[in-house]
Amino acid sequence: MNAQSVALEAATIRQQRKLLRMPTIAAQCTQLAEQAVRERRTHLGYLEALLQAELEEREQRLIERRIREARLPRMKTLEEFEFARNPKVSPHRCMNLPRATTSRKQSRSSL
Repeated sequence: MNAQSVALEAATIRQQRKLLRMPTIAAQCTQLAEQAVRERRTHLGYLEALLQAELEEREQRLIERRIREARLPRMKTLEEFEFARNPKVSPHRCMNLPRATTSRKQSRSSL
């Protein structure tokens, strides 16, 4: 296969993936093709790896989009908690919770 036909195939793949809305295929097709050659995988094995990469990327983007659309509040930590607003909550006890949980797990594992 000469360089001109390889370039033509690459251009065709870029155009087709745009029409099919499959950006991951274009981004990873060359890398996965080289890997398939090194591992002596079949054409179907290469195609399976390529489609798997596309599916994984789509799933990741879906999760990110849903989290963004949910407009979840930002993550809060114990250090940010305003103990003065709730005097019934002991700051000392809250700050020692992670250590108490760890020590319980360690004592259970030694049994």
